[in-house]
Amino acid sequence: MNLLEHQGKQLLARAEIRSPRGSLVRSADEAAEVAATLGRKVVLKSQVPSGKRGKAGGIAFAEGPDQAKQEAERLLGSYIAGYPVTELLVEQGIDIAHELYLAVLNDPASKGPLVLFSSAGGADIEEINAAAPNKVRSTKVDVLRGLSVTQARELVDGHGFAPSTVGELVNLVFRIYELYREVDAELVEVNPLVITTSGVLLALDSKISLDPGARARHPELVERFGDGPARGTELERRARELGLQFIELDGDVGILANGAGLTMTTLDAVHHYGGKPANFLEIGGDAYTKAVSALRLALDNPRVRSLLVNFCGAFARTDVMTGGVVEAIKELRPEIPVFFSVHGTGEAEAVALLRDELGVEPYENMDDAVRAAVTAAGTAREAARQGTVG
Repeated sequence: MNLLEHQGKQLLARAEIRSPRGSLVRSADEAAEVAATLGRKVVLKSQVPSGKRGKAGGIAFAEGPDQAKQEAERLLGSYIAGYPVTELLVEQGIDIAHELYLAVLNDPASKGPLVLFSSAGGADIEEINAAAPNKVRSTKVDVLRGLSVTQARELVDGHGFAPSTVGELVNLVFRIYELYREVDAELVEVNPLVITTSGVLLALDSKISLDPGARARHPELVERFGDGPARGTELERRARELGLQFIELDGDVGILANGAGLTMTTLDAVHHYGGKPANFLEIGGDAYTKAVSALRLALDNPRVRSLLVNFCGAFARTDVMTGGVVEAIKELRPEIPVFFSVHGTGEAEAVALLRDELGVEPYENMDDAVRAAVTAAGTAREAARQGTVG
């Protein structure tokens, strides 16, 4: 249950953690009205469940109401990481002296809370801390004993901050940790946590994820936030509506397979032979009846340059699954090459169907089909690059 920034900041305010003044808007006129009340500089933030919104063009800065209206018109209706922008958080512009990072999260290693603090924060936190890991400090919390003053102070002391700022940071660490506990969060992250030029600590952004298993313990949060924003890309949301198991990835080899285990094995094989899968898409069981919808999902990803169909049936009949894909291909007529590997129950009928209906010869083993799909995607990728260069 991932909360949007403005929702997370409502919880931060409940924990007496300050954020810039601002309001949620749904129109350009509302953005102008809010900007007029906040002063000369404002920031407009797209409210979508995606990180790195600034790099994706989802955050804009404006000087006064007129420019705020123009930027709001540009942002509203756009898409960030596949999510439509329907709301903006318009906040007062802040003069920043220092950016920090603070988070509490579930730690799989210790099976308890982990508190992280860094004297460097912001959009490039991963790159900053990879280059200077000494800036990051962490402490594991014993859930029976709780966070101690010593642990909190060791996180924030020794970074060159004034004693008064260290004291405020220690208090802030405790408030963040208590919020994490009170709402049964999986993650409470403030990035950046800033010190303004006037010495005030403010949470400029928030990322809060609540444990869905704790819904019954927090009916007030469920009533306020519902299930949070819909997760996933546009294609993933479409898949959920269709009842299909689909995860969009960043590669260019589209994949259709039956059974979660075989689908994961296919993804691993694509990686092994130097390719990058574009999706996880499992159409086993009764999902074979949705072959047209499944194939359309795979093809609607503009990155896909080849398609790999991998069926292996024991109880599931490969000829029935292949028949669904054959009809989908005849209807949708994909312009990319399609490679088949079919083995198991109904294999002979499936192979005959591919030969008779599509004029396609499936590969004798999965590895050959994977290599062919990876090679085809690479050839298409290189041709596109040469076309761009030319």
